[in-house]
Amino acid sequence: MSSHDIRRPFKRPAISDQQRRRELSLLRQSQNRRDAQLQARRLASTLLSLQSTQHDYNEQQLDIEVTKVPAELESYAEETEDDYGDHKEAHHDLRQATKLRGHEARLWFAKQLMHPEWMIDVPDNLNTDWYVFARPAGKRCFVVSSNGTTISRLRNGILLHRFPSALPNGARTNNSKSAQSYCILDCIFHESDETYYVIDGVCWAGISLYECAAEFRFFWLNSKLAETGACDAPSTYHRYRFSTLPVYNCDKEGLQTAYAGQVPYVKDGLLFYNKHAHYQTGNTPLALVWKDENCSQYVIDTDNKGQVPSQQQVVLELLDDGRLATSDDPPVIFGCLLGAFVQKTELHRGDLIKFAIGEGGLVVVNGKLEKADLQFLGKSNRARAFADSYSKVLFQHAARYSHLRIEHLFASISSCVEDGNSTQDAEMAG
Repeated sequence: MSSHDIRRPFKRPAISDQQRRRELSLLRQSQNRRDAQLQARRLASTLLSLQSTQHDYNEQQLDIEVTKVPAELESYAEETEDDYGDHKEAHHDLRQATKLRGHEARLWFAKQLMHPEWMIDVPDNLNTDWYVFARPAGKRCFVVSSNGTTISRLRNGILLHRFPSALPNGARTNNSKSAQSYCILDCIFHESDETYYVIDGVCWAGISLYECAAEFRFFWLNSKLAETGACDAPSTYHRYRFSTLPVYNCDKEGLQTAYAGQVPYVKDGLLFYNKHAHYQTGNTPLALVWKDENCSQYVIDTDNKGQVPSQQQVVLELLDDGRLATSDDPPVIFGCLLGAFVQKTELHRGDLIKFAIGEGGLVVVNGKLEKADLQFLGKSNRARAFADSYSKVLFQHAARYSHLRIEHLFASISSCVEDGNSTQDAEMAG
């Protein structure tokens, strides 16, 4: 067969500006100077100080108050704000969090986690710049160990567990004399085997990992968790087992293993991490989630009865001027509600509102939303922290009509490999 008869694998064209935002995120993180150590210390203090009980699961009784951080940290913040101007807003957010309750507190907690965008387009250099691993199904949470105890909190701030652990300063038996010896892990609690699967880390033994590349964070967590015995079976002073995840380079073999390989937990899609990405709070295009029917039970969102609705549903936030926004920063505007309708339905600024997407669908031009056919359904569940992201809306829409399939991911990897080989051949010929 001649070379011109060989067909290149089909690479799906981009339908959004996700790649451009990835490049901007990498550029921004290289330019930002943040006091990440202070960020980690304040977050640990806040998570540990909350006066919350298991009864907080009753939404009617939920009244979260974020406790004020210690005075010595406040003075440290004032000394560093001039040097870290870009992080000043984060300092402000943490101090203001001392006064938050209810929905605002849930929203604050949700923003402390790094939230992967949904993969709309396959990233450039997927085979060289990205990791992939199978995401466990379960409850996303922060786990914090300090002062001889360990707690886990869901992303809305509600207490999940309080227990002893083998993490640094996580039980009375290994209580460090230093108050700075604390740990913050980003985990998923898998209920069937009562295991915390560690997907990322914010701080270890008082050392901030915010500004470390994912490549280093994964290496560090794998080695340190094994050293402490946190991955051992449960015992008297180690109530729940922790486990790292098998992380692969996203070449053909790695993607195939993550997608079809056996794991000791129920899969809920695949997670992709850019190797150079820092731990960025909020939505980030440098971490991506993707799923299909072969690696997740739920690809298309279901309603409160567990059924797939006939129309796609989205949750948007009502802004001051009636505009309907996603949770992105900056938000994507889907439309606007008339003042009369807002008054009639007794809606208020900050409300999360559920809509169905009608027959008009979504109109996206050059990666930008031009029009959305929204049909009002009512307020969203009160326990929800924030609106849908733009990438989730587009992913869910594509899953119904033109899904980004696993073949597209493999095709992109093959294309990158072929382009790399062609470049090497050209250099050798020159």
